[in-house]
Amino acid sequence: MDEPTITLDVSILGREYRVACRESEKDDLMQAVQFIDRRMREIRDTGKIAGTERIAVMAGLNIAHELLRSKNGAAAGQTRAGFDTAGIQRRISAMQSAIDRAMADQEKLF
Repeated sequence: MDEPTITLDVSILGREYRVACRESEKDDLMQAVQFIDRRMREIRDTGKIAGTERIAVMAGLNIAHELLRSKNGAAAGQTRAGFDTAGIQRRISAMQSAIDRAMADQEKLF
């Protein structure tokens, strides 16, 4: 049985929108609304771009760019902060092996 759809009235950059979602998705949708509203306000407040439609397009492009950069970094074994997670995992494994060898040598003493 499908989950029923609810309708919400949300405000983004001072404009009201009516959107539909599943009840279980309401919190995520509201977080998305707040995120989009915040990003659009940041762009508007720079004063470089006028018009809600242009601001929305710029916000969408910026968010898509960040998402793609994050995905590409993860695929290359890097986090958004630029850490080489694959390299860090290899170093941790090497340290675990060294500790295991050292512990094995210690066990022989007793």
